[in-house]
Amino acid sequence: MRRDYLGWILVALIVVLLVFVRTFLFQPFYLPAKSMAPTLLHGDYVLVSKFSYGYTRYSLPFSPAPFFSGRLFPSEPKRGDVVVFRLRKDDATEYIKRIVGLPGDRIQMIGGLLHINGQAVKREQIDDFIDDAIQPGPIRRWRETLPEGVTHATLDLQSNSFYDNTSAYTVPAGHYFMVGDNRDNSADSRYNLGGLPPNKVVFVPYGNIKGKAMVVWLSLSYGGWLADLFGGTGLRTDRLFLPVP
Repeated sequence: MRRDYLGWILVALIVVLLVFVRTFLFQPFYLPAKSMAPTLLHGDYVLVSKFSYGYTRYSLPFSPAPFFSGRLFPSEPKRGDVVVFRLRKDDATEYIKRIVGLPGDRIQMIGGLLHINGQAVKREQIDDFIDDAIQPGPIRRWRETLPEGVTHATLDLQSNSFYDNTSAYTVPAGHYFMVGDNRDNSADSRYNLGGLPPNKVVFVPYGNIKGKAMVVWLSLSYGGWLADLFGGTGLRTDRLFLPVP
């Protein structure tokens, strides 16, 4: 067989492999906003596992695909998972948030502290977070531990903000309650997710969850040392291949 044919066959095999990985295993997701800081930063590129919870119509490249509903090879999400999902109202946009409420849970924010089923979630203040793109000066940072033991950091931009006190919401069967780690700067299940009117709680159906965020594979910020190579942005080397807690 001619060598140039072997080259084309190799290229075709690589393309098929990449399509398979993109369709059934992992999808790259870009963080265009700051609602998941400090866990995920604006400019992070995250690999999202499609197989963690099984496959929905949103898992396919040309979603929504109307020829099947439900979920193939289902597995239940866990509290604390960072997930990518879509909304019924906004079917074209993908969101990324953390699951804090499971079906049947009662969720409420009181004085900026997350309460699950009437119990305050354990948290402790740690070193301040600095990111002028979010807010000039130091930002209060907390280490939050969910009931099952998942530990992650959250930000508190201001005391007694609009998001710090809510009603108590009971999560319906087959739905999940999503919150951003940047608690004062996240449109999520508490308020206004997907452009809904203020005070309109949004529970995310299980079938609309696309996958679980696993690892940061690339992270770019403005003004870094690779500005010319990356078109005005710099590479955050300390965030490469960082697992998502």
